[in-house]
Amino acid sequence: MPLDKSFTGRSYPPGDVYEVGRAKIREFADAVGAVSPLHRDPQAARAAGYADVIAPPTFATIISMTSISIVVDDPELGLDYSRVVHGAQTFVHHRPMVAGDRLVTAVHVDDVQTRMGNDFLTVRAEIETEAGEAVCTSTGLLVARGEDA
Repeated sequence: MPLDKSFTGRSYPPGDVYEVGRAKIREFADAVGAVSPLHRDPQAARAAGYADVIAPPTFATIISMTSISIVVDDPELGLDYSRVVHGAQTFVHHRPMVAGDRLVTAVHVDDVQTRMGNDFLTVRAEIETEAGEAVCTSTGLLVARGEDA
């Protein structure tokens, strides 16, 4: 059964606050092999002009993937997550994520299409500080393989 195309254009208000912590940044940096001292050493980060350690660019995945679950888990959309592959991911960073940031994410469904029996869902996560400062725009494409695939 194809995805519900009426989801295109839907927006969801920000959910819970995500507080960026030094330990999470360090764990993520270790996991992705990011060796810069800016991810681990507050003094090095301050010397570079940041308030604290900064997260590697793909750290935004943690926040955006959690946030888009509001769409993915909605039974009315009709997405069978067991058939999903990650088609693409882009990040537009407005500034680095810094330890101590308190971030909120608004989610937008930019597109729902069916092509050649596969469903394509494009979801955008606008990550901002609680005060409304833009931090990162994350756009992901999920592909749900058709049952004949």
